[in-house]
Amino acid sequence: MIPLRIALAQTNMTVGDLDGNTQKILSYMQQAHAAGAHLVCFPELALTGYPPEDLLLKPGFITANLRKLDEIVQASQDMPGTTAIVGFVDRDHDIYNAAAVIYEGKLVGVYHKHYLPNYGVFDEYRYFSAGTTAPIFLLHDIHIGINICEDIWYPTGPLTQQAQAGAEVIININGSPFYQGRGVVREEMISTRAADNGVIIAYLNLVGGQDELVFDGGSTVFNEQGLLIARGKQFSEDLLMVDVDTASVFRSRLHDPRRRQERWRTTNQNVPEIIIDPRPLKIPDEHPALLAAPQRIEAKMPPLQEIYSALVLGTRDYVHKTGFKQVIIGLSGGIDSTLVAVIAADALGAENVFGISMPSGYSSDHSKSDAQLLADNLGIRYQTIAIEETFRTSLHMMEPILGAEDPGLAAENLQARIRGNILMTVSNRFGPLVLTTGNKSEMAVGYSTLYGDMAGGYAVLKDVLKTLVFALCRYRNTLGDKPVIPQTVIDKPPSAELRPDQKDVDSLPPYEELDPILEAYVEDDRSFEEMLAMGYQKATIERVLRLVDQSEYKRRQAPPGIKITPRAFGRDRRLPITNRYREGK
Repeated sequence: MIPLRIALAQTNMTVGDLDGNTQKILSYMQQAHAAGAHLVCFPELALTGYPPEDLLLKPGFITANLRKLDEIVQASQDMPGTTAIVGFVDRDHDIYNAAAVIYEGKLVGVYHKHYLPNYGVFDEYRYFSAGTTAPIFLLHDIHIGINICEDIWYPTGPLTQQAQAGAEVIININGSPFYQGRGVVREEMISTRAADNGVIIAYLNLVGGQDELVFDGGSTVFNEQGLLIARGKQFSEDLLMVDVDTASVFRSRLHDPRRRQERWRTTNQNVPEIIIDPRPLKIPDEHPALLAAPQRIEAKMPPLQEIYSALVLGTRDYVHKTGFKQVIIGLSGGIDSTLVAVIAADALGAENVFGISMPSGYSSDHSKSDAQLLADNLGIRYQTIAIEETFRTSLHMMEPILGAEDPGLAAENLQARIRGNILMTVSNRFGPLVLTTGNKSEMAVGYSTLYGDMAGGYAVLKDVLKTLVFALCRYRNTLGDKPVIPQTVIDKPPSAELRPDQKDVDSLPPYEELDPILEAYVEDDRSFEEMLAMGYQKATIERVLRLVDQSEYKRRQAPPGIKITPRAFGRDRRLPITNRYREGK
């Protein structure tokens, strides 16, 4: 039997760029057609970009997306024998998260997403109505079920209905954001659905950065036994070509006692059959050898490589998709600004990264030399602007209000705000985007300065705990011909260097103790009692939780940053600023 050739077009789309997204879809359709694909698939809401958020409340946006879909339908006339599945926004009294099925100049069918996620970063109930039917499509002699993202997570959902109605192949198109460990969970789930339903599942995921979200690709195909037969690249665009043997699905059902007892091809009014092309499947005359091509299974990245790749991709896409070309970073010689600079150089090229050292009288010699060495290793533009004179002049200017005594914390924050002013002034004059350098540990407990080190356009490490910052630096030094991060940066104790001999542990618990408490409280919503049972001191837990709760107002004013954990600040975790509830009280 001739196998079905499926092309999974794992594309990086831009929200709202209807022209650019359309051209990318058409380009990949042509590539897939030229490679003899019978079916080419695109991610969830590929036409609009994902997630389009309140653009969906603009009637003109919906209309424009439908016009672009018409262009794609018309262009498909020039690609005979290739069916395309394209994510778009449908309108029929209400609007739907939809998949269009396109063949030889015709829109032959539409699927509406059933399950609309309304948790974490998702709020699809705000915009869409839910679909109620789950059609299967007859392409030659093969029945294909199409569904969208969340629909596959429910064991009794549309996928099962389509399989029981006779579908041999399921296409699931996605906009599934990355967080560390998500890929393993996805693949376990897909394998289970494939084996439980005796179907081949092609799972296509979006790739690219969109504001705080990163989509990691990693599209996969599992056979009817739940075995992985193809995997695409992670964190980059890919056209994954897969030849699937649908006859194996029939054989599996014939020999499986469970299948013989079930009525596959059951009659269900929610699962209509739509005919795409009833003619027998054939090998295109110009591509007789292509159908013998081996399947491709890309190796899955280890955890630190996944996280680092997500940070690079998220930074690159945020900068480019918002129209910037260059970035500017305050280089202190500390580990956080060091990691941000390295990520930026990897994402944008060293020529597009500008580091500014802004030492005060409290800055150590090794911090200044570490910043210079890093800049030399990366090959980025680098300049020093000392702030001591400005700092002392500012203190003198404010003596009538602050008094002549040491203003303490106010003086520390003043240094950070002077630095923020310098970075924003350079940004205003020359146009680079300011990348902030604070990490999740600092953001959680408010160990940061509003309008100082929090001033900027994008927070690369916003969802990266301090202990993970160290791990990522050590990982990055294993790449390339030689380490780029000076070992002294990794070895020295963390310090803001805003007062004499200052260390982070003077103000906070050690990060090895702080970070697990933050993970338990912020990401896992553990109770006070559960954290006590983890072995942490009562006073330490109370102190950390108090700092976290009191810092909500700061986090609301922080720039967006890349999500890499299941519970990031911002879109994921939404607590009231005015709030008197305290855990454990």
